[in-house]
Amino acid sequence: MLSASIVSYLLHEIHRLPGGLVYGLVGLLVFGEAALFIGFVIPGETSVLIAGVVASQGHVNIGLLCLLVVVAAITGDSVGYAIGHRYGEQMLKMPVIRNRRAAIDRALEGLRRRGPIYVFVGRFTAFLRAVMPGLAGMSKMHYRRFFLANALGGIIWGVSFTLLGYFAGNALSKIEKYASWLAISLLLIMVVFFVTFHFVRKRREARVEAGWSAPNESDDSAQDVE
Repeated sequence: MLSASIVSYLLHEIHRLPGGLVYGLVGLLVFGEAALFIGFVIPGETSVLIAGVVASQGHVNIGLLCLLVVVAAITGDSVGYAIGHRYGEQMLKMPVIRNRRAAIDRALEGLRRRGPIYVFVGRFTAFLRAVMPGLAGMSKMHYRRFFLANALGGIIWGVSFTLLGYFAGNALSKIEKYASWLAISLLLIMVVFFVTFHFVRKRREARVEAGWSAPNESDDSAQDVE
């Protein structure tokens, strides 16, 4: 029962937060993911999932929470677009962005080829979600095209992750009704799955970045020879 008790304790502590504070924090983190580049530190989906768990305990309204997340996501990305449109070159000089130039170049290439489709897909990737609005503004994509793709992605992303946290919270609450060995097994499976998924995604991103960096290095070497 120890693992189930720990889960129960964490949910209880989150539940003790004032409802207004939960709304405010989630709104700020989701809004600031692209507008303030908070996404490099705390991915927006993390705060949304936690808020969904809190909503499953009846502490905040799930419908209002979904609406807040969607509005904050769309508004924050619009601000990020405006920043990129006006300060694009300065934005690329930020250390956190400069150190991932290969991924940035790949994102810019995706924007040139696929435009709004790439904006929509970027909403579901942590790194792209933080930089895509600014890069779209810097690439001079028409705002109307950006807004439509971003709004569609924001609605689907916001509602789906909020509800995912909500239903996960309900499932975790029910775990305590089963035997302790089953609770421990389920928790271990969840931990192993998310840890494995995290490392697999990191390795895949590293391989892709290496592939994009290699041609650039080859070109530089060829120029030196000439």
